[in-house]
Amino acid sequence: MSGRLQSFQEFRQKMNEKILARENLQIKRFFALDSQAYTDGALPAKTKELLGLVASMVLRCDDCISYHLIQCAKLGVTDEEFFETFTIALVVGGSIVIPHLRRAVEMLEEVRETQHRGGLL
Repeated sequence: MSGRLQSFQEFRQKMNEKILARENLQIKRFFALDSQAYTDGALPAKTKELLGLVASMVLRCDDCISYHLIQCAKLGVTDEEFFETFTIALVVGGSIVIPHLRRAVEMLEEVRETQHRGGLL
């Protein structure tokens, strides 16, 4: 694993540890709610992560896009499913989503390369 993927994951882990170490109850509750929202329920986790990916692209949050790409890949989302999801984000968000689509595809390439080499996400 290298490049943006590794940097993203290392930074996210380091900062989450620092944030959660502050023992702020409201922040801890929000982090827990966020994690629980994406578990299997009436909708499978895979569908929820794809929904999160669309919302992140429309809201133009590159960190969120990267996170949901990784989670989706872990759940077995195919490239075809990713690109259909990207299409929905473009339709909903319009052309302003295009720069985020470019970075998403770049990150997806890193994710797939890491998976291909047998690396952990």
